[in-house]
Amino acid sequence: MGTMRMLRRSLLGATATLGIALTLAAAPAQAQIHIATVGPMTGEYAAFGQQMKAGAEMAVADINKAGGINGQKLVLDVGDDACDPKQAVSVANQMAAKGVKFVAGHFCSGSSIPASKVYQEEGILQISPASTNPAYTDKGGWNTFRVCGRDDEQGKVAGDYLAKHFKNDKIAILNDNSAYGKGLADETKKALNAAGVQEALYAAYTPGEKDYSSLVSRLKQAGVSVIYVGGYHTESGLIIRQAKEQGMKATLVGGDALVTNEFWQIAGDAGNGTMMTFSPDPRLNKAAADVVKEFKDKKIDPEGYVLYTYGAIQVWADAVKKAKTFDPKKIAETLKASGNWPSVLGNVSFDKKGDVTGGGYVMYVWKNGAYAQM
Repeated sequence: MGTMRMLRRSLLGATATLGIALTLAAAPAQAQIHIATVGPMTGEYAAFGQQMKAGAEMAVADINKAGGINGQKLVLDVGDDACDPKQAVSVANQMAAKGVKFVAGHFCSGSSIPASKVYQEEGILQISPASTNPAYTDKGGWNTFRVCGRDDEQGKVAGDYLAKHFKNDKIAILNDNSAYGKGLADETKKALNAAGVQEALYAAYTPGEKDYSSLVSRLKQAGVSVIYVGGYHTESGLIIRQAKEQGMKATLVGGDALVTNEFWQIAGDAGNGTMMTFSPDPRLNKAAADVVKEFKDKKIDPEGYVLYTYGAIQVWADAVKKAKTFDPKKIAETLKASGNWPSVLGNVSFDKKGDVTGGGYVMYVWKNGAYAQM
């Protein structure tokens, strides 16, 4: 008799368990929307990839914490293009295969431009936090946006500053032959020349090298006292450090690719006095105060492109809510039709090409391991 009771209890327990399992299976799972951030997560420019990843992760966490978008939670995919155009195309295709609706990326213009063609064909919206080459939007499709400025704007600020403050110095303009670096150097040269100042030397260098002593020797022979670099922080830091080691008393001037603490780790004290162009520091924006605190509570300095990536996702999310759809083409239309999207970057609006309106660039200076707006 005891054995029979135990058997009945076992059968009843199994039936109850099966019932719960069937109920759970029948309950609709909350839908998830995949978005991505893609940039140089590895390689010599990985510092910027980590900035983007930190900004994207926080943005997605904050959106999901607030209930998601239109009742759906976001899932973040992180792609590594190593700032290599071929790898960027490969990653773009991988993101398309995953069904990603939106990409906050890429970082390097040389990656964003070819990847944007894949996204256009696959129906994916792209907002770059950092790609400044004009061709990205000038030759882009319906899907290309950016929350940063353009090199023709940045180069004009740099060229005008050089002409005003260093017109009696011998200026060298260097570039790394990348879409970003050469584009920025050419725009700076154009503005400098238009202001009536001719550079003493215009030259390209090979990125990724460790020894730029021969280049420094050329600069020294030409009597250069101001070195403008259209390129990234790794080479810029090495060039100014090796210039100072050769006894040069030169001032380094660069662009927004110097906005990482890694620049100082490479340049050391030789980086003191280095100037660069970058948009007004979003960390000082009142609209970003709560998010900045959130980052700092996690021991993350939201420098460089952290908040630009956060802002790109924030603006996209608000456009999805307004459009009441995840359809990328309709969201693109909504982004362009409705201006003044509130964000950690301030109010953001886009023109017909997907460029931000307003904004602009200001000068920064590096001093004792930190950069600050001048």
